[in-house]
Amino acid sequence: MKSPRSFQTLAAAACLAAGISMSNATITMDLVNVGNAGNAADSTTYGAVSYDYAIGKYEVTIGQYTAFLNAADPNGTNPNGIYNSNMGTNLNVAGISYTPGAATGSKYAVLGSANRPITYVSWFDAARFSNWMANGQGSGSTETGAYTLNGATSGVGFTKNAGATFWLPSEDEWYKAAYNSPEGLGGTYTLYPTQSNTAPGNVIGSGANQSNLIRGEVYSVTRSGIYNANQNYLTDGGAFSGSASFYGTFDQGGNVWEWNDAVISSSDRGLRGGAWNNGVGGAVYILESTFRYSYAPTNEGVDIGFRIASIPEPSTVCLIVLTGAGWMAWKRRKAAL
Repeated sequence: MKSPRSFQTLAAAACLAAGISMSNATITMDLVNVGNAGNAADSTTYGAVSYDYAIGKYEVTIGQYTAFLNAADPNGTNPNGIYNSNMGTNLNVAGISYTPGAATGSKYAVLGSANRPITYVSWFDAARFSNWMANGQGSGSTETGAYTLNGATSGVGFTKNAGATFWLPSEDEWYKAAYNSPEGLGGTYTLYPTQSNTAPGNVIGSGANQSNLIRGEVYSVTRSGIYNANQNYLTDGGAFSGSASFYGTFDQGGNVWEWNDAVISSSDRGLRGGAWNNGVGGAVYILESTFRYSYAPTNEGVDIGFRIASIPEPSTVCLIVLTGAGWMAWKRRKAAL
């Protein structure tokens, strides 16, 4: 199995090599490299990717999205709906509070664990987060970069821009990172995103092949057969430590559904991976490679989050930890060489 690479370490090395300070970094993210370029698709026709890329080791977290909100909406006046008030009130996924009277740039605050995945995000929210990352964080634009949105909050006619440095993974990119296992159990692909063809369990710490999913009329985390509206059923990224994919991603099965870049029908965007509330009675089939799902890109569900993809080259990695000003300094330096 290929070892996950520390995004923060690679970013530091890349930026130091370019002579750029990281003192203005807002967040760092762990990415894993997905190699084996040119692999074939499996029997579902998904998973073929002709290039190397990187993808989030974990889903985007509450802490990371809070930093995004405070940077992209410092005054609490963002017109594009990047904050959903349910983030601060639904106790199952409570994650981010909003205080109008708080200081500029500090109006959003983490509730509970910062390492749980963000929910109540539309495809457009995820695309704007990707734009912000591509534009160096800080005051970077949310409207251009990976996707040209320019205020759009509905529709499916938005595709990744050429030269994007951070983006929502295509369905093939997501699928490959989850199920491709060229050196693992099952041959080229496995049925579950845990390097296994055996359905995962959901007891934290029980060993390999685990997932945060309601299964067999028992809720994950609490092991209770009764739903509790006051219980947070999300888990920290990687809590199911035995559930890594071949490439080192976690939680591509369970925790929350994840947006991908697929356009499905004339009105939907793709989702994969299943979630904490997928229903009792053996809903583990939702985690299988053969199950795909979609929803209107405006949907902001209690069970929907995302992870991002990127280019694995150090020069691009550097961009994620720089403010817009830092990135421009790098561009000027490069042009002078």
